[in-house]
Amino acid sequence: MAASSSVELAKAWIMAPATADQWLVILPVALSLGFGAALMMMRHSIRLHAIVAIIGLSILVAVDLLLLGRVLAAGPVTMMMGRWLPPFGIAFTVDVAGALFALTAAVVALAGAVYATKDINVSGRRYGFYPFLMVLMAGVSGAFLTGDIFNLYVWFEVLLISSFGLLILGSEREQIDGALKYSVLNLVGTTLFLIAVGYLYAIFGTLNMADIARKAVEHRGTAPLMTLGALFVLAFGMKAAAFPVNFWLPASYHTPRIVVSALFAGLLTKVGVYALLRTMVMLFPVEAEALSLVIGIAAAATMVLGAMGALAQADIRRLLGFVVIAGIGNMLAGVAIGGSPGLSAAIFYALHSIVLMTALYLLAGETARIGGSFSLAGLSGLYARAPGFAALSLALFFAASGLPPLSGFWPKAMLVKSAIDIGAWWLAGAILLSGFLTTIAFGRVFLLAYWRPAPQAAPVTIETIALAPPPAETFRLSALAPILLLSALVVWFGLFPEQLIGWTRIAAEGLLNPAAYFQSVFPEGGAQ
Repeated sequence: MAASSSVELAKAWIMAPATADQWLVILPVALSLGFGAALMMMRHSIRLHAIVAIIGLSILVAVDLLLLGRVLAAGPVTMMMGRWLPPFGIAFTVDVAGALFALTAAVVALAGAVYATKDINVSGRRYGFYPFLMVLMAGVSGAFLTGDIFNLYVWFEVLLISSFGLLILGSEREQIDGALKYSVLNLVGTTLFLIAVGYLYAIFGTLNMADIARKAVEHRGTAPLMTLGALFVLAFGMKAAAFPVNFWLPASYHTPRIVVSALFAGLLTKVGVYALLRTMVMLFPVEAEALSLVIGIAAAATMVLGAMGALAQADIRRLLGFVVIAGIGNMLAGVAIGGSPGLSAAIFYALHSIVLMTALYLLAGETARIGGSFSLAGLSGLYARAPGFAALSLALFFAASGLPPLSGFWPKAMLVKSAIDIGAWWLAGAILLSGFLTTIAFGRVFLLAYWRPAPQAAPVTIETIALAPPPAETFRLSALAPILLLSALVVWFGLFPEQLIGWTRIAAEGLLNPAAYFQSVFPEGGAQ
């Protein structure tokens, strides 16, 4: 009777047509891959690359927005590839957490594509900037939307391959050096991830995340799940650039074109944070709690050493690389604190960091263009030259430091309160110290690059007029528009944080209590 019931269930599953909601789940990946393939075929029409990519990413933002609205209204949605009965097929399952990350990633990718119309020259487009960008978004979207842990590894590989291509645009010596460090150390993290996946499959005999989470309860007393959890923490900690495996990021993020650095800072480390949230919180919550002290210590070291590293830098790009690291420490603090308050703060901070770090790198590009250098020693007088731009810069510096009334304040306040509530005063102190040091680092940037008067100009002669380079235009709409868009989001969620806080709480509850996620994958109780 049970066998007959299972057969009937399988027939019903296979014969049932996919719904519009299910197609919506995979559409972000399909769109990104489709537009990437189209751009590769248009290699002789590179003038059209920017237009096609911007159109594709605009559609991607709209689709991700629809997807977020769908999961907020009706809960998680699952699409099984090939109509295989779960857990045997490759699952794409999206909940509020995945949809929020995917939408935010699409928004910053669109901003980067618009900025790249001025930042990427003809040579960079011939090297394939826009096709690589679309393939990168396929990997990022796939990582946020997949419900299969081996598929998560595959999407990591897709985004890594495309990121290698973006790193070496132009084939300059510094870019090759940065790409080598980035690739070698990221491949170590990827190898650790693959080992953990193989170990996991040997224990559970499945790769479906919902199935693993259900079976982990039964295997907890017999299987070495703590070892497995430690492997995932190490692998994703390296991907996210957490201490002590964060040395690859400041060695590589300053080398590519500024728009590439912006996209990397906004997206790549956050995929590692998301993967850590998904695996440790949803799949192995008991092991995550047991490892919380280790994660908390790593978080405190990451945020404090990242802020100290930012203080020591004279190059704005290197300084921002350390700010990225400090932000990762704040997200890990939320994972260590756990519970709905801690995880909600971690997700809020991650979404804030995706937008803010992309904006800061693009801002650094315009700062260098107007001032003529990325070095603080070579920058001065920017406030006198462009007071409006200086005010915009100061607002973003405040947001990165966690000062009110901008978006960086709220997740830090939530983290500090959550840490105090569980008695982790040392972690709350590390969060506040990191914010204080970051404020000093950005204050130093503003004082030297913006407020310090420019040196007196040399006397004008016929020779100096002849040799002087043409003056740079103060503003470029295609470069300023994406910075303004991202800055508007930073200000909006700082002044009106209630909506985002509500969404992140729903996302955190979905990770902590994934019953709706399980029901989406196994609507009839599914294969055991």
